Amino acid sequence: MKTFGTISRGIKTPIIKEGDDLVKIVCDSVISATQKENVALQDKDIVAITEAVVGIAQGNYATVDQIAKDVKDKFGDETVGLVFPIMSRNRFSMLLKGISMGVKKLIIQLSYPQDEVGNALIEPELLYETDINPYKDVFTGDEFNKKFNHPVHIFTGVNYIDLYKEYGGNNCEVIVANNPEAILQYTKNVIVADIHTRERTKKVLQKAGAEKVLTLCEIMNKSVDGSGFNSKYGLLGSNKSTEERVKLFPEYGQELVEKIQETLKKETGKNIEVMVYGDGAFKDPVGKIWELADPVVSPAFTSGLVGTPNELKLKFLSDNKFSNLRGEELKIAMQNEIRNKSKNLKGSMETQGTTPRRYTDLLGSLSDLISGSGDKGTPVVLIQNYFDNYAD
Repeated sequence: MKTFGTISRGIKTPIIKEGDDLVKIVCDSVISATQKENVALQDKDIVAITEAVVGIAQGNYATVDQIAKDVKDKFGDETVGLVFPIMSRNRFSMLLKGISMGVKKLIIQLSYPQDEVGNALIEPELLYETDINPYKDVFTGDEFNKKFNHPVHIFTGVNYIDLYKEYGGNNCEVIVANNPEAILQYTKNVIVADIHTRERTKKVLQKAGAEKVLTLCEIMNKSVDGSGFNSKYGLLGSNKSTEERVKLFPEYGQELVEKIQETLKKETGKNIEVMVYGDGAFKDPVGKIWELADPVVSPAFTSGLVGTPNELKLKFLSDNKFSNLRGEELKIAMQNEIRNKSKNLKGSMETQGTTPRRYTDLLGSLSDLISGSGDKGTPVVLIQNYFDNYAD
């Protein structure tokens, strides 16, 4: 039996710039690192590449002027509502700047006590100390600041009402409300900015009488004056690049992962799975931030990563079916149980407590934690033994 289970390693690469050959950089970096550290590549290893360097290498950028032009072309010179943007300088500051430039007036509707991914406008406990009904009550930005003594984010120290008014400019106004229909008191033209609940919000607004409703997926979903774009997700998944442009979510990820897989096969002889990953899906226990600000954890992956785990819960088996066994006898019984398990364990008691998530979501979250978001310099992650179990 193998003595190591899953092993995940960050792979250092050169600093990646626009126009670089990412296939060559990733393959060379993985092969060089494993040779130098005496790590043997195996079939079913996984190479994961952060979406940030994919977008950079592909030059998938848009300027605030290009965002403004796309918004103006789609809405005309109108007052436009922006409903439920997440509170993030990295994610949303340049989007606000561009969207505001493209409209006559912008009404920003923030949710409270926190946004969709857990960034708190105020601490949720504060609501229990008031007579506020968060399902009904609507505030102007100034009213909310006054009521809660100008609240700031626990980690960033930023008041997002003030910050978003600053980025929105002179033609911007902020309201705070959880019912998306509140925006219709100001305008019938709306950009839906929430990520994972966007289609529901859009339907609610359309049913309530909105005249034109677009999600962020429908802004920058085609090239504008030579810009980058994302045909499926538009501005969702974008990040601030400079004070005048954003890096968009990768458009051509599938071609990339398949080419890297093909190249690694030629150079190593191993069948290695490849994926692109963005934000992981996990929740910070202190800040309550859910993290997943991208529309998906993995926008591109090779076919061997399709599916979900089909695993037995060893603890459950040990405490129940094999409660009278110990030592080598228990080990053999457990290995036989794993080797003979059904190909579809869904619904069986033996799986309770396992993690019913897609491989790509689990692997992407693991990769995001390994690579970090700062100065580690490891935008590529090598994961080994992931598909092994106690019987291997």
